[in-house]
Amino acid sequence: MTRGGRRAATAPYAHETAADRLHLLRRATWGPTPAALAEVAQLGTAAWLDRQLDPARVEDGAVDAFAGRMAFYGRTPQDLWGGGYEPTGWNAMLETGRLTLARQIWSNRQLFEVVVDVFNNVLHVTNPSSEVWWSRQDYDRTVIRRHAFGSFADMLVASARHQAMLTYLDNTSSTAAHPNENYGRELLELHTVGVEAGYSEEDVKNSARLLTGLTIARDGASVFDAGRHDGGGRSVFGFVVPPHRPAEGNGWIDAYLRWLAVHPATARRISHKLATRFVSDAPPAALVDRMARTWTSTGGQVVPVLRTLFDSGEFWASAGQKVRTPQEDYVATLRTLGTGMEPSGTAGITKLFWHVLDQGHAPMAWGAPNGYPDVATAWVSPSGTLSRWNRHMDFAAGWYPTELRFARPTDLLSPFPGTWGALVDALGVRLTGSPLTADEKAALLMYAGRQAGAPCSVNDRWIQNNLRYLVALTLDGPTFTIR
Repeated sequence: MTRGGRRAATAPYAHETAADRLHLLRRATWGPTPAALAEVAQLGTAAWLDRQLDPARVEDGAVDAFAGRMAFYGRTPQDLWGGGYEPTGWNAMLETGRLTLARQIWSNRQLFEVVVDVFNNVLHVTNPSSEVWWSRQDYDRTVIRRHAFGSFADMLVASARHQAMLTYLDNTSSTAAHPNENYGRELLELHTVGVEAGYSEEDVKNSARLLTGLTIARDGASVFDAGRHDGGGRSVFGFVVPPHRPAEGNGWIDAYLRWLAVHPATARRISHKLATRFVSDAPPAALVDRMARTWTSTGGQVVPVLRTLFDSGEFWASAGQKVRTPQEDYVATLRTLGTGMEPSGTAGITKLFWHVLDQGHAPMAWGAPNGYPDVATAWVSPSGTLSRWNRHMDFAAGWYPTELRFARPTDLLSPFPGTWGALVDALGVRLTGSPLTADEKAALLMYAGRQAGAPCSVNDRWIQNNLRYLVALTLDGPTFTIR
């Protein structure tokens, strides 16, 4: 490894089988596609990761242009605040969710989009939620996306001072005379060290008192108001603050946030969240410890921690240990089917967003401040499975939304297989990236009422009329659920 965590271009890398490449793409993207599999096969897994960890190197002009269709997303909080609620309503928040979904489906910067999702859940601000109608879009741009591959300390400071977080967790109402403990508590419990670190109720109260003064001005700007700050001396979980003039409070707040960001308990907790996303629902303690040491040694730099994760034997041995969440299944389905974005407007992505919102897993829409869970027990249910199957059918048949560019089922395979057994095998590899299980193959052949060795042709009437159902059933099987 070179300094700064970058791997030397000539370093050996052992994980280059087709199964390794598929495993990497199942975890480091929102779902493999034939193009992504071809890219990682050409570059090699190490070089592919190098590119993804440096997203400025990855061309993404089509999605950047798509973002330009959003009328509210690029506007500042002060701009929207100044215009009042009526012209904006929930539009800025809804555009933020829709654009995030579009990026997950179509962005070439796939690893970045996965990590953005992780940190959206760590420093969660529910979207949409009425109190952040004017600021959530800017929080997405200037807090999470700006720092997702940078310094967690910078991200945490930006989050604490942003209008969306100040409003969402009520620090705008916190004063020396009447401190509001909501943000001071969640900063410790959810954003940094976690309840397992063992802080006390007194720590929570002192945290809230130290954070007084962070508020929002009448023009909608985020400010530090010394007149609202409690300058008393105190200790917060070992961070000692002497008595100070209220005007000095801004510096003490910054020091406190940066101290929390690199605390060993924070290093372990956020490393555990990243390992849960990329490795398993119960990630190995040894891996989390190594990631936490990297976190500490680099001052909370995200990319070196990710390199520690992806260079680990635990990551490469974890194939099959994660299942997709509803949102991930939804996005992965559109990706593997080769669905193209609408050529103009946003009606299609709007319909997609309402679909996934109905499934209970739209981007950033979790109602509580702890962010979406990322373990199978939270999402595996009969009703959730049925909902996924219904979406698979909609997308496989190209029924909805009609604004998107759906591939014809017969165009998914080229050349078209000559037997039914070969057809089912080819659909499995094309749609899931790997062969189906024997039971899945038998079930698909039973549905079609054909024997594996029976001949078939793209011109068969059954194929022309019913292949879309076979595609959907392939996506309904257990193999497609694997992250």
